Amino acid sequence: MSVKVRLIPTLLFKNTHLVKTVQFQRFRPVGIPVPAVKVYNQREVDELVFLDISATPQNRGPRLDLIAETAEECFMPMAVGGGVRTLEDIRNLLKVGADKVVINTEALERPEFITEGAGVFGRQCIVVSIDVKRNMAGKYEVYARGGTVPTGKDPVEWAQNAEALGAGEILLTSIDRDGMQEGYDVELIRSVASAVGVPVIASGGVGKPEDFAAAVLQGHASAVAAASLFHFTQHTPLDAKAAMRKAGVDVRL
Repeated sequence: MSVKVRLIPTLLFKNTHLVKTVQFQRFRPVGIPVPAVKVYNQREVDELVFLDISATPQNRGPRLDLIAETAEECFMPMAVGGGVRTLEDIRNLLKVGADKVVINTEALERPEFITEGAGVFGRQCIVVSIDVKRNMAGKYEVYARGGTVPTGKDPVEWAQNAEALGAGEILLTSIDRDGMQEGYDVELIRSVASAVGVPVIASGGVGKPEDFAAAVLQGHASAVAAASLFHFTQHTPLDAKAAMRKAGVDVRL
């Protein structure tokens, strides 16, 4: 039996409000978390990714109060990230309702954190987020700290390393495509997804429902994430799934 491709809306929150970014900059307010989650409950999406993009710049841990309030209304699996730096952070997020925890900067700065988290909580709980953009030489490069710090790392090598260290899933985001609604960077997705054995969630760039199928059929993604499409167009998650089904992608309807 084939594993169904998951559709995952992404919610970014900055301080207490949801925002949408363009290339990880230009923050546009799009509401508050709980009402947004209630809408997605009704629209029967498969999972939710909830990222606090103000935690790392503010050098603080997760906002447990806000996450608890959101998780209480969330009737689907939820992956939560932003400012996750310790095993205690992971434990607290799972306690307040997260099903998975997303780590990014701490994993880059201290890769053994992936192994520690997977060892205590299970690798299925650990999602390593990889933010990528093309550098001046035109090569893909991994960025840390909300896309502001170049690391010199190649995304394929870093994804393979993260998997070997214990990551159960990769959230792969193209910074160049983020918020542009021009379609996924299929080349980037394919290069990473074909190099690892864990699921890769494609993120960054969806502009129309047909873009999802490209990430799966050409990029070999296991799941597809989107934000702008659902915030700023009339397209619904059902439209996205219908387009994927029409293209031959196995989704849960």
